[in-house]
Amino acid sequence: MRIFVYTVLIAIYILSRFFHAPVISYSTGAVALVALAISAVYARGLYLISGAIFLLIGFVLFIQSKQPWHTFILHFEQVLGLLSLFFVLPFMNSIIRVGRYDKHLSLLLQDQAADLNHLYRRSSGVCHILGLFLNIATAPLLIKSLNVILRDLPKKVLTKFYSQNLLRAYALCLTWSPMEVMVSSTIDITKVQYFIIFPILLSMAIIMLGFDWLMSSYKYKGIQIAFHTPHFFNKKKGYKKAFELIGMLLLFIFMVSTVQHFLQKGFLFSVVLLIIPFSAIWSLFIKKGKRYFTVAIQHWKERTRGLANYFFMFLGAGLFVEMLADSQLLSFLKPVFELGTEKTLILYSTIGLYFFITSLIGFHPLVGFALLAELLQPFLVDIPSIPLSIVLICSSLSTVMFSPFNISVSILSDELSAQSYRIGSWNMIFALGYIGFGIVVACFVEMFFMY
Repeated sequence: MRIFVYTVLIAIYILSRFFHAPVISYSTGAVALVALAISAVYARGLYLISGAIFLLIGFVLFIQSKQPWHTFILHFEQVLGLLSLFFVLPFMNSIIRVGRYDKHLSLLLQDQAADLNHLYRRSSGVCHILGLFLNIATAPLLIKSLNVILRDLPKKVLTKFYSQNLLRAYALCLTWSPMEVMVSSTIDITKVQYFIIFPILLSMAIIMLGFDWLMSSYKYKGIQIAFHTPHFFNKKKGYKKAFELIGMLLLFIFMVSTVQHFLQKGFLFSVVLLIIPFSAIWSLFIKKGKRYFTVAIQHWKERTRGLANYFFMFLGAGLFVEMLADSQLLSFLKPVFELGTEKTLILYSTIGLYFFITSLIGFHPLVGFALLAELLQPFLVDIPSIPLSIVLICSSLSTVMFSPFNISVSILSDELSAQSYRIGSWNMIFALGYIGFGIVVACFVEMFFMY
């Protein structure tokens, strides 16, 4: 039932982006309401609590707005772009597994690491590549591979190693990934072209990754490990798979940018449209078409059943954000953003602080992002788009490293049987440094290239 309702909702949403008619808008809202009700049955934990709170506040604000009751179902569409991306991502994940890219990169990790510092750099690089396609599924995969080598390390050293190594690399790879929802949503808000900010974001990720590796050379240099060389491992083929994967990403970026240019429907929507056909065509290119469709459909069904948490929380958050933006409750923040249009350093610092605080008190970064986007909307014309994009992306994705409410930290916590706050605390200073670096780069770009 969940799979059917979610599929119908996403299909109607995609249709609504091409054809604007009241019947389609009301149909989208009606199915969204059904999806919300079904998701409420299966949602669990923080997602259930957050979604219920957002839904309750949004409903109260709707009543206070005195809008006609029949318009209630029209206030859920704002978040359907985000949910559409979660819906189609399993098809991209599947091509990585079918092409055995994850297996070869995992074996590459186990090939004669000299010491813990060497392994830190190697696993960080592999995580950076795999994270672009497998998303959070990268962490369990790499932990399984690394445990073969690190089984003799003390638990505290091991836990800290995984926390800093995997979460930092994962957050940095998301910084420039076209499939990351924060990146695509930022592009849609600021209207900046992806190919313009891509070299900036990639350079920042490389610099921060290099800084992390430099720090690791002091922390882990000289700590010997019992390296393991896998049997029947072809190193040349492993590197070939890595370059093939990077080539696939660059081709995908080019195609998404092209579709965005011609359709003018937004970057996020272009990604959603292309993931399934691009993955299918690539599977034929690597001669794995038949196996791909078998694996992809099964994986998609499993992941779609598990989307209840996201559908409930984000549909509730969509109502909350839209109704809050229509109310006068946030009018006290208007002077802050008006000042920010004149003194952008204050604005950028406020954005960084906003994401840092909201991620610690329980706001999912996507919800915080949606709310901030509504607040910024009236002032976007007066704020330089490229620097603002840099700050939004860096600040929002820094939460991947430390927020106890982020799924990346939660999954690592479960894998390592450690507290989420403890895992996040080892990355907090690095994350703050990343936010600060993003603000400095944004100011530099604004100062030397925007005028």
